[in-house]
Amino acid sequence: MVKIKRGTLEDIAEAARNVYPDEFIALLGSKKGVINHLVVLPATFGSDSSSLRLDLLPFDMSVAGSVHSHPSRNARPSRGDLGAFTQTGEIHLIIAFPFSLSSIRAFNAKGKELEIEAIE
Repeated sequence: MVKIKRGTLEDIAEAARNVYPDEFIALLGSKKGVINHLVVLPATFGSDSSSLRLDLLPFDMSVAGSVHSHPSRNARPSRGDLGAFTQTGEIHLIIAFPFSLSSIRAFNAKGKELEIEAIE
């Protein structure tokens, strides 16, 4: 079970809508086991993939994983996504079009889907 602040989920949906038709990407920050903020780094947003400048990541022990959008309705991780998951933590979110709270899926670093619990 992945616990995420509802406001953070709303921020993810808004960011994905703002970057569409390109893919949005950021890191997830957590405190006490709850994902509660985005860690935004310089990134390249593309229509088929996006990338982060991980070399610019400050020393931040709160990074729990990553989030990115899929401009399609498919929220399943690609092979490329699975490779990237191993570099940035244990929890990874994919939000698919139309970028609503119901189109967000969570995965572990191996690509196994996890349940999401939105908390206030």
